[in-house]
Amino acid sequence: VDGQLFHPARRSTALRASWHLNDDDLAVLHVGRLAAEKNLQLLVRSFRTLQAARPEHHLKLILVGDGPQRAYIQAEIPDAIFCGIQRGEALAEHYASGDLFLFPSLSETFGNVVLEAQASGLAVIAYDQAAAAQHIRHGHNGALAMPGDEQAFIDAADWLLEDRESLRRIRLNARQHAGKQTWSIIIERFEALLIEAAKHPDQQNADRKKPRCAGA
Repeated sequence: VDGQLFHPARRSTALRASWHLNDDDLAVLHVGRLAAEKNLQLLVRSFRTLQAARPEHHLKLILVGDGPQRAYIQAEIPDAIFCGIQRGEALAEHYASGDLFLFPSLSETFGNVVLEAQASGLAVIAYDQAAAAQHIRHGHNGALAMPGDEQAFIDAADWLLEDRESLRRIRLNARQHAGKQTWSIIIERFEALLIEAAKHPDQQNADRKKPRCAGA
């Protein structure tokens, strides 16, 4: 992830004001194509449940992206904000101006938006698979649910809203984790692995020649 582009410092008071949010209000963000494979029915159900369970918070659903299910979401949540497709610095500003990131998809091969949201300082709720499984520690820098368990997903999101201080801590931890996933750091790790492998070519060959157990 580009930790310079996606950064909490890009948070925009003006953008949040255009969403009719004050400093203490919470923007619930989703970034991605508005299509059936993104499991958007759960997004709608989760947001409605959070609104009902947490009336003390002023929650607003912010959607970045477009697609065939926009009309469905608009009908279900008329006051949702549809920002359309955003790119570059504008996209980074939208991320950083959110607070909570709902990612209910079950169809991702990785899901770059998870790391982009974390780098922007958002608390991410996702299923325990793909990018989320690699980069979220439940209760430390985000919240996870077992794949397909919709009630657990909703409960995880609600848990994040129980305490403002815990939410702040999780957002800080998310940014700290994502800061270690920049391109430069990943390349350095890869180079170190290559150098280590080059130092011990005989061991590498020996590992390849080891007999495998039946069924391995």
